[in-house]
Amino acid sequence: MFAVIKTGGKQYKVQEGDIIFIEKLDVEAGSEVTFDEVLALSDGDSFVAGTPNVAGCTVTATVVKNGKGKKVQILKYKAKKDSKKKIGHRQPYTKVQIQKIAK
Repeated sequence: MFAVIKTGGKQYKVQEGDIIFIEKLDVEAGSEVTFDEVLALSDGDSFVAGTPNVAGCTVTATVVKNGKGKKVQILKYKAKKDSKKKIGHRQPYTKVQIQKIAK
């Protein structure tokens, strides 16, 4: 059984037991999160696509941890102007484990 959920402006295909990295949520580690925006649901035999969401379907997950991703280096350079600018960015994330897909 799998479901397609939408969170943080992105879509994720999840199954029970999966661990995924999603955009940062304002929740503590160890707490439960429920995703109501389920776009599609399949249980092996049948497939249900929502319009836009599947009615009555939720996905429950447990927050494993909050953290930051690897640093991305950005270098801005303007030729003949003697101008360089080096910027770093670390995207925050929330690591969740999918517990249950409820119809």
